[in-house]
Amino acid sequence: MTVAAAADTPTPEPAPDPASAPAPADRLRAAGRGRLVLARLLAARSAVAGAVLILLLFVLAFGGPYLTPWDYAAPDFTALHQPPSGAHWFGTNGVGQDVFAQTVRGLQKSLIIGLLVALFSTALASLVGACAGYFGGWTDRALMFLVDLMLVFPSFLIITVVSPRLRSSGWIAFVLLLALFNWMITARVVRSMTVSLREREFVRAARFMGVRPLRIISRHILPNVASFLIVDATITVGGAVMSETALSYFGFGVRPPDVSLGTLLAAGTSEAPVFPWMFYFAAGLLVLFVLAVNLVGDGLRDALDPTAGNSPRRTRRLRRKQK
Repeated sequence: MTVAAAADTPTPEPAPDPASAPAPADRLRAAGRGRLVLARLLAARSAVAGAVLILLLFVLAFGGPYLTPWDYAAPDFTALHQPPSGAHWFGTNGVGQDVFAQTVRGLQKSLIIGLLVALFSTALASLVGACAGYFGGWTDRALMFLVDLMLVFPSFLIITVVSPRLRSSGWIAFVLLLALFNWMITARVVRSMTVSLREREFVRAARFMGVRPLRIISRHILPNVASFLIVDATITVGGAVMSETALSYFGFGVRPPDVSLGTLLAAGTSEAPVFPWMFYFAAGLLVLFVLAVNLVGDGLRDALDPTAGNSPRRTRRLRRKQK
């Protein structure tokens, strides 16, 4: 009888993992916040204008080479230092190379470098900052000592010294060098945000239930600092493009025969008073891109700010609607 009773007793099911259990309410809140952020972003005209401008620049950079029959490295010896015309939209340089083809190629290279630097540096900053803030103790001290040490190093000087030794590695090594010296301030901010988040109820509950630390960091810490990381990565793209341009201008970035906005500015600086098309097209695209990135960054910062809904402009609009 005891055996039969034991056989009839249902086997208890294992408790679900709290980190992997579905949370419909959390998903609904996240979706609602996403719609609110999108609505705020679309309401910011400057941010929309910046996003449209960035999109157009990307279309120009990656679609421009298909609009012209000229290759950026192919010379036209019958047209040396020619002004803009129907055959060469942005004119030619001293060896007959098409300036339009070179400009869109340089813009493409600079955008790729800026995006990769922002991606690598933001990923490294989020990992180091979150681990330092969550684990604390000797891990925090060691990682913050590394951050302080990296901040002391003169990054521009180190890149100029190391970059010529990595010529055979191509521009990927240049991207890694830029990313290596571009993550420390972001890591400090992520670390301070993580210190405040690790004592929140949902993080402590996950820790008491035995969820692994790296899973807590990836599922609970980083999503809560994602707003800051998105804005920071957006601004980092513009800063990385400016850094690449400056280093390439002085000959420490992209190497010939490849081109970037920096190499084009360096080549056209001395001839700008006589042949302005060799300098001002590349300079104008650089200014437009950095301006557009800053506009989008400001719009994202305001859209992700939880207090942005109480701005005076929004309050006045609501009052007018009520009247």
